[in-house]
Amino acid sequence: MAQKQTPTGPSQRQQRVAELIRHAIAEVLQRGDIQDPVLSAHVITVPEVRMSPDLKLATAYIMPLGGLDEAPVLAALARNKKALRQEVARRVNLKYAPDLRFLRDETFDEADRIDALLRTDKVRRDLESPAAKKDDGASDPDAA
Repeated sequence: MAQKQTPTGPSQRQQRVAELIRHAIAEVLQRGDIQDPVLSAHVITVPEVRMSPDLKLATAYIMPLGGLDEAPVLAALARNKKALRQEVARRVNLKYAPDLRFLRDETFDEADRIDALLRTDKVRRDLESPAAKKDDGASDPDAA
């Protein structure tokens, strides 16, 4: 008898709803439907939205263009959370409009960190001499 495996990530439904909400938030911000001077003055990217399993909480990861004024933009989004939630509910047909939470998207920082690691002398040295590892004979079964 096969055991049922527990899912390790979000369900397809969570992913589908998250993507719909991401598009709705991006559209509202792009069109300027929320009247806020901070939001109007910035181009805001919404690279990802994650949904809770019950679809009642949506966490939107945002990044202002160029990474400028992150704190004021996050504060403006928090101030206008109710209006954004209403706009999302209007655009996405769900039984319940999810509560919105806005966090800074840190994937750009992580990508920069990985790029910096790949540019270090140690990594560059390892990448330039792959033949050195093959010549040591330890991994070659025919060397004996």
